[in-house]
Amino acid sequence: MPDSVYKVIELVGTSPESWEKAAAAAVNRAAQSLRELRIAEVVELDMQIEDGKVVAYRAKIKVSFKYEGKE
Repeated sequence: MPDSVYKVIELVGTSPESWEKAAAAAVNRAAQSLRELRIAEVVELDMQIEDGKVVAYRAKIKVSFKYEGKE
């Protein structure tokens, strides 16, 4: 098996419904422009609050994908 290199980036997904949907939104968006996604790790969860009510769930994730630099 040849050596491989993976790049890791951080993304924040949001959802008015849940942390799971917020994380999924970030992965789904990343998949539109990045190839060979490997791992998504949730590193932080928080909520946006307005007038004492939760208006959005936010999930910060780290996503790894195969790095294809110029040879």
